[in-house]
Amino acid sequence: MAQTEQWHREEIVRVGRMMFERGWIAASDGNLTVRLDGDRLLATPTGICKGQMLPEDLILCDLEGNKLYGERERTSEMGMHLTIYKMRPDVRAVVHAHPPVATGFAVAGRALNLGLLPEVIIGLGSVPLADYGQPGTPALTEGMLPYIPKYDALLMANHGAVTYGEDLVQALFRMETVEHFARITLVAELLGGPKVLPRAEIQRLFASRGRYGVHNRNQFESGCPMAAEDLPEPNEKIEITREQLLSIIDEALKVRGVF
Repeated sequence: MAQTEQWHREEIVRVGRMMFERGWIAASDGNLTVRLDGDRLLATPTGICKGQMLPEDLILCDLEGNKLYGERERTSEMGMHLTIYKMRPDVRAVVHAHPPVATGFAVAGRALNLGLLPEVIIGLGSVPLADYGQPGTPALTEGMLPYIPKYDALLMANHGAVTYGEDLVQALFRMETVEHFARITLVAELLGGPKVLPRAEIQRLFASRGRYGVHNRNQFESGCPMAAEDLPEPNEKIEITREQLLSIIDEALKVRGVF
């Protein structure tokens, strides 16, 4: 059932408050948009704390970014939202934030691309790192262009993260997954390094996406940059020559001090 504009205004305010309370944004950071129809979108304005907004603070824009209604000014990062909507007709909501751990990975120049958690692999796949672009300029989206069609969550180098989905709640949950995955990855790093899943298991997880209603947009086989452990299948026959076998035995005996 189609929701009213007022309903969407109240939902954006509620989600903005959740993001602020979870520490994903500080001061007036971050921005959210929702596409109302083929011609209009609701957006959070610039210069306001997303945890203290009122429904009437939001502005109404067209899909070229022109303000149609509202007392406040539009965010300088509106171009990023518009680019995502134009490249992804299925997207109805976009969330941009600076969740601390995920942003730490972005600042360190590291994508969240390790095949570690089945839930993340099924839900998001890899979370790539887009090249840096100065906020408030067209350069902000240039590094994102190769990834937007294939991925539902991106890290932005030295900036933050952006997620999008069929509605605002889905976009919010994807941001939550990104930050949760970043925290788990960081803990694994501190405990000696994460152990990635075998490539064959990651392939199976990608193949199972349909059962969970997830679009298999960034398929593993089509170049999804997800780190995996290259282990053979349990029933896979391993070919080895006599010379290779003798070499392995020789090295093993040396380690044991026989030779």
